[in-house]
Amino acid sequence: MENQELREADHGLVIVYTGDGKGKTTAAMGLALRAAGYGKRVLVIQFVKTWFTGEKGGFDALPNVEFLQAGKGFYQILGDNLPPDEHVEAAQEALALASVKVASGEYDVVVLDEIIGSVVGGLLELAPVLELVDSKPRDLDLVLTGHRGKELPELLERADLITEMVKIKHPYDSGIIAKKSIDY
Repeated sequence: MENQELREADHGLVIVYTGDGKGKTTAAMGLALRAAGYGKRVLVIQFVKTWFTGEKGGFDALPNVEFLQAGKGFYQILGDNLPPDEHVEAAQEALALASVKVASGEYDVVVLDEIIGSVVGGLLELAPVLELVDSKPRDLDLVLTGHRGKELPELLERADLITEMVKIKHPYDSGIIAKKSIDY
């Protein structure tokens, strides 16, 4: 970085947290919390989660954060027995809502939690997600999370920052499904 001046980005970033390791949502929520601490207007839309989560409880207390859960639960995982059409409809409604909210110009940071998995899992088509990314307001920081992001190279090409979470070891491997305040 010799002779290079460091500067703050003069535009919003596209940020992707992906991979098989834990921490994608946690990283996105940490970023959202930091932004809220600076008085930024933050929107979080969770594409899969429908149950109470610690992040929802924490953000509900902040006046400059809007937190929406728009999914029907984890699709085809852990005993899901809803018809696939219900998951597809919920994901499409969440994407339509996200598109309207992103275009509104009302937010500085938008987190679309589990949107990548919604595409890879067949609940959403990639094209409208790319359209949302391409049409975001210039100053908006847009965060997308989910497993298997490497399967979406067109999305990754648009990202300014990509972090891949790599699983080394996880309690799930020992039969521990989830722990309150650690996993949800």
